Amino acid sequence: MKIAQTLFTLLLAAMLAPLACAQATTAKPPPDTVSTREMDRINWMEFREVVPARVQTVLLPTGTLEPHGVVNNGADNTAPLAIARRIAQRTNAMIAPVLPYGMTGSMEAYPGAFQITEAAYRPFVKQILEGLAKNGFRNIVIVNGHGGGQTAVLTSVAAEVAAERKVRTLVVNWWSYASDITKQVFGEDGGHAGLNETAFVQAIDPTLVHPDRYKADLATAYPAAGTWAATPFPSSIGLYQPGQGYPKFDQKKADEYFVKVTDKIAALVNDVVRKWDMAGL
Repeated sequence: MKIAQTLFTLLLAAMLAPLACAQATTAKPPPDTVSTREMDRINWMEFREVVPARVQTVLLPTGTLEPHGVVNNGADNTAPLAIARRIAQRTNAMIAPVLPYGMTGSMEAYPGAFQITEAAYRPFVKQILEGLAKNGFRNIVIVNGHGGGQTAVLTSVAAEVAAERKVRTLVVNWWSYASDITKQVFGEDGGHAGLNETAFVQAIDPTLVHPDRYKADLATAYPAAGTWAATPFPSSIGLYQPGQGYPKFDQKKADEYFVKVTDKIAALVNDVVRKWDMAGL
C-alpha cells in the first residue's frame, strides 16, 4: 500500500510539473518601480524622486499627420508612441508626450495632413530636447515615425543638443531599423502605409485599419532617383519595391511583427546606453 501511494505521488508530481512550468512562463512581470512611465501622467514630486536618481533615459515619440492608405492619418504618431509604451520598462525610461506635428512634405495636400516648416520645426524640437536635458535625463532617445526631411532635422538637432548640453542622444526610425524584420515576417519589402506599417498599426489597434476601403490601385512604387517626381505624391501608399509591400491584413503576422520590432528596438536602446556607460561618455 505504501509503495502504491509513493508511486501515485510521483506520478501526480510528474503530471503537474508541466502545468507549473507553464504558469511560471506566463507569470506577470514584476510591478514597476514607477507609478507611470508617462511624463504627462506622473506627479512632479515623484518625478523629482526618480529622475535622474533611478531613471536617466527618456523616449520621445515623434511623427506627423498625413495620409496612410487605409489606416489612420496619425499612424506616424501611433507607432512610435506604442513602441515607447512597450519598451519603457525594459529600457528603464520615461516617455515624453508625443510630438504629433511634423514635416509632412509631398503628402501635405491630402485631407487631414499638416505641414510644419523646417524653420518652425527645428527650433521647437531643439527646445524640447533641451527641456528634457534640463529635467535631468542623460539619455534622450527619439523614436521617430516619419521620415524624409524630418529625419535629417531630428538627427542634426539631436547631435547639437548632445554636444551643447553634454547629454547622449539616439534617433531611431523604427520602420527603417526594422526592415530586416519586415522581410523576415512577410517575405518581402514594405512601404509607406504598406504591409509593414499597416500591420504595425493593426497590431496596436485593429479599429484604425479599414480593409473595406483598400484597393491595390491606392499604391504606387516610389520612383528610382532621377527618374520622375510628383507633388503631391499620387498615392497615399508608397511601395519601396515595385510589386512588393501591398497590405495583407493578417492579424497573426501583424502581432508577430509588432513583438519582433519592439524587441529589436528595446535591444538597441539598451545596447547603446550600455556602451555609452562602458566608454565613460
